[in-house]
Amino acid sequence: MTGLIIALFILAALTSIPIAHSLVLASVCGLLIIDRVPVHLVVEQMLSQTQSFPLIAIPFFMMTGALMVSGKLGQSLVNLLTMMIGRVHGGPAQVGVLSSTIFGGVSGSAVADASAIGSMLIPWLKKLGYPAPFAAGTLAAAATIDILIPPSIPMIIYALVSGASIGALFVAGILPGLLMCAGFMAVCYVQGRRRNFPRDTTPFEWPAFWHQLLHAGPALAMPVLIIIFLRFGIATPTEVSVMSTLYALLVSGLVYRDLTMDKLRSASIEAGISTGVVLLIIMASSVVGWIVTYEQLPAEFTRYAKETLQSPWLIILSMNMIMLITGMFIDLPAAVLLLTPMFVPLAAAVGMDTIQLGIMMIINLSIGLYHPPIGTTLFITASIAKVRIGDVVIELIPFYAVAIGLLLGYAYLPWLTLR
Repeated sequence: MTGLIIALFILAALTSIPIAHSLVLASVCGLLIIDRVPVHLVVEQMLSQTQSFPLIAIPFFMMTGALMVSGKLGQSLVNLLTMMIGRVHGGPAQVGVLSSTIFGGVSGSAVADASAIGSMLIPWLKKLGYPAPFAAGTLAAAATIDILIPPSIPMIIYALVSGASIGALFVAGILPGLLMCAGFMAVCYVQGRRRNFPRDTTPFEWPAFWHQLLHAGPALAMPVLIIIFLRFGIATPTEVSVMSTLYALLVSGLVYRDLTMDKLRSASIEAGISTGVVLLIIMASSVVGWIVTYEQLPAEFTRYAKETLQSPWLIILSMNMIMLITGMFIDLPAAVLLLTPMFVPLAAAVGMDTIQLGIMMIINLSIGLYHPPIGTTLFITASIAKVRIGDVVIELIPFYAVAIGLLLGYAYLPWLTLR
């Protein structure tokens, strides 16, 4: 039954049916054809999967991102970072990487980051004289840092399926996010120096710098507050998500003074639609997940991998290969939901805990967000820059190398995973 459902899902996806609808359609058709399990199970599983308290964090973090990313904060942050590093080789491109890293502590969504930061910085980089494909590639790759720096929507989804602590995943995501940021900034520096990209020539003025730092301070403090509240157990992730939304409302209304009813309405609609998309994928994937568990596929897969591959490093390598291929064709939330039930017991069998597996999985699947043929952030930034996908992919090769290097580190060096 699982094999039939996978075949039907691939067929539906190839006909351009959305991933969530393809999963539901494949599950229903598979159950009807095999006739071993009642079809009403689909509805029961879809509804039961949404009855989880931690899921409440998703719409609130989405709302926080929609409130903070738009408005005066974005431009103030870009001005501050440009003053700091705009004069070094590849400095303007590094501003894009740092902006995505900082916004990662606000929105938790790579797609939102690519849209907001890309719309702001890609035209600016092109105006400075940067090649449009390089600008698009830099922002496409940098946007994925969002899902490593807490809060992270994919980490919440992974925790829901694996039973891992959301707070522990958030803390463990800080170091890989910062390492990814440093690696991407290094790529920008090397490329900027090798290809003699233009740099910002605006004279540095300390009064203007302190003014921008003070102006961006309240927003920059949010990621720090989130980590402190989670690390020291002051609040649960769900409580932190509500507090972050209240904080965003206060900062937008009292500090930046750009909170209007239109902005609040737009942020609410955006958060609602984004949450709906994520929840639909969660509901659809839960049906396939139940069927896979019902047929004891995770246990059989674990037994087969241990008997065939035997060596732990080969098993981990095979897991990463499967994740990489899956991430190229399936949206990240759906991939997390489908692969987690299969890989958690296999990871335990080779001595890898759920936190290390979660970080490895998020890093791995995030590569698919800026890799063809489905790469969401890749298509968003290429569309903004008005360039061909193939030209952007060529510029992304060094970024892929950095991401793969970091992935291998977290796959084989457990001590890198903070706890």
